[in-house]
Amino acid sequence: MDSIVVTGGNTLNGTIPISGAKNATLPLMIASMLTEEPLVLENVPELADVNSLSRILANHGVDYRVEGKKRESNGLAGRTIHFFADEIVDTTAPYELVSKMRASFWVIGPLLARMGKARVSLPGGCAIGTRPVDLFIESLRAMGAEIDVEAGYVTANAPGGLKGAQYRFPKVSVGATHVAMMAATLAKGTTVLENAAREPEVTDLAQCLVGMGARISGAGTSTISIEGVDSLHGYRHAVLPDRIETGTFAMAVAMTGGDVLLKGAQAGLLENALDVLVQTGVTIEQKNEGIRVARNGAGIRAVDVTTDPFPGFPTDLQAQFMALMTKADGVSNIRETIFENRFMHVQELARLGADIKVDGNNARVTGVRKLTGAPVMATDLRASVSLVIAGLAAEGDTTVNRVYHLDRGFERLEEKLSACGASIKRISA
Repeated sequence: MDSIVVTGGNTLNGTIPISGAKNATLPLMIASMLTEEPLVLENVPELADVNSLSRILANHGVDYRVEGKKRESNGLAGRTIHFFADEIVDTTAPYELVSKMRASFWVIGPLLARMGKARVSLPGGCAIGTRPVDLFIESLRAMGAEIDVEAGYVTANAPGGLKGAQYRFPKVSVGATHVAMMAATLAKGTTVLENAAREPEVTDLAQCLVGMGARISGAGTSTISIEGVDSLHGYRHAVLPDRIETGTFAMAVAMTGGDVLLKGAQAGLLENALDVLVQTGVTIEQKNEGIRVARNGAGIRAVDVTTDPFPGFPTDLQAQFMALMTKADGVSNIRETIFENRFMHVQELARLGADIKVDGNNARVTGVRKLTGAPVMATDLRASVSLVIAGLAAEGDTTVNRVYHLDRGFERLEEKLSACGASIKRISA
């Protein structure tokens, strides 16, 4: 099992290319099941989750072809993948596949919409809370699906096809919004989704679906209207840049000091997080090529944050921000409102010398003058990269174990950081 060793103390200077967004790529891949014609996705990151989902889709009969494997001399070229779902051969998503990643559960929407039936295992994934699928199920039931949950499987049927409906999500859910929106594209009539997720990844999926012939309005707001059509056609779509990767590298620069251009990043995708970083004393500048992040000389100021659905502070940047606050001047309070159990990185940061007190969904971080390298264990995707960020500022070596978590969501992290001066290397067991 691979591990990553970080030797702290180096500032970061140079250019880091931002990959396509994992959280946009996965639903876009699943959307390929809605049409018999090819869906071509550009700027696809090379990640474990993308590779896993490709194999899961193949189980349903979706063929795919990858191009663009060569790297550009000035960075990493996103791949282009062609998906061919002209024939769905299996409407069952078995436990052994779905248990490996939560997003694979989302196939229930396209399968039900196109084939009128689906049998999908209850999902697995990162252990950061229960994240129940009841929102997915109830939105599909509102469209007329008959759904039973038994023996670890969700069995859904809509023999006469799905029907347009009005459904209000009891809480904001990105995944449930993805699924309901995809299912509604082929429903008879108009579906109105209220209290829908507003995340850029939802908007990106909607733009792709519209390109495929769907009739969708309101994506990016809390009310999305979908007028069902008889069929969708092929399309070519470029995945938007990864806002979580952007925020992660911005916090790495804030932690170490230095001056880095995040090439291809779009500030509008994470304004709240960038505003918070400015409050910590970091310089943020939008350039034609991307976002410039710099911190030279000044210390890190403590700032309080509360995670919220978009456009609030992203829960997927909470762990990284906590790592940054371990070296801040003063005390910061971090409140997690999206997922329970998402403070599992606290005990690992404490191994490096961080002073963090957790009370329920609140963490009180008192900045320390020095972090010291130590062996640590990644517990989930975002927690793993928070340990890398802390290691960049720690004295000595920090060894991050279980980096398979990290490989699920960050494309060649060590390569991008080392190109800007970080001392970081991967060790294969």
